[in-house]
Amino acid sequence: MRMKNPIQLILLSDNHGNRDCLEYIRTTYPEADYYIHCGDAELPDYLLEGFAIVQGNNDSYNQFPSRRILSIGEHRIYVCHGHRDMFFGHFDMLADKAKSNECDVCFFGHTHIPFDQKIDGVRILNPGSIWMNRDGSKPSYMVVTFNHKEILVERMIYEKKPLEKNKRL
Repeated sequence: MRMKNPIQLILLSDNHGNRDCLEYIRTTYPEADYYIHCGDAELPDYLLEGFAIVQGNNDSYNQFPSRRILSIGEHRIYVCHGHRDMFFGHFDMLADKAKSNECDVCFFGHTHIPFDQKIDGVRILNPGSIWMNRDGSKPSYMVVTFNHKEILVERMIYEKKPLEKNKRL
């Protein structure tokens, strides 16, 4: 079975209990092929339906897998939160983990700082936090497009909206 090209993924992390951003992602990108969350959602499972998510250091213990390996199009992706896979600033550790799992892409979160770099042949992406970035930049996520071997990345700003009182999902 051939996959369509291009393939669109929405990558986010670290919403820390904010539900509105998830609804924003779903309604803004209803045609996305994948929604991938790099942990620290701090929400119950049913609110994360449709997201491939990994365990963050603030999520309930064993709520989600600690890591995922995804095969999408012509890429294998190592997805983790990052708190157990590297020391801050040692992104080469993520490249090593990805390569040891035969992955050419790594998605991670935890730092709340957007990151996009190729290290030792592995494209390493962190969308930043859709809640609050630690580098002073606005909350963000990424639109990642796979077009065969090509990987296109666009960092997007999420403008927080005030929560409506008594809003239920």
